[in-house]
Amino acid sequence: MNPSDLTKTLAQILLSRNWTVSLAESCTGGLVCATLTELAGSSEWFERGYITYSNEAKAECLDVPPLLIESHGAVSEQVAKAMAEGAHMNSGSNVAISITGVAGPSGGSAEKPVGTVCFGWATENQTLTKTMHFEGDRQTIRQQATEFALTELIALLRS
Repeated sequence: MNPSDLTKTLAQILLSRNWTVSLAESCTGGLVCATLTELAGSSEWFERGYITYSNEAKAECLDVPPLLIESHGAVSEQVAKAMAEGAHMNSGSNVAISITGVAGPSGGSAEKPVGTVCFGWATENQTLTKTMHFEGDRQTIRQQATEFALTELIALLRS
């Protein structure tokens, strides 16, 4: 599904439940928020987005413990989980997505190469995380991360 179709599908699901979504984005820099708000009427189900690029922003805006970032690195499922839970709790939305990763072209390591992206999805009852490895240039990695985050949220809400 293309981003526009993903957004329409997510909107239908959220509206049918009278739910809202919030985002905590790092490596995608607001791309998911921009994708969602391309759809007219998104204010009915899109609550807010946090673009927490720095570690300080993750701590200040999303209550991610600095020790968690020091222990596991900003690109980790532990931090993605804390980001999603922070966005969920601080926004009052029903569901939240978080994304933190290495979009490149630099910044990767042997352990976390360029294209490594960690995701979190938080609802009232659970938080799920997943790490993916995408290929391509910076924009391609960010686009793949955006589409993956939305696809997985749709699957979660349908299950």
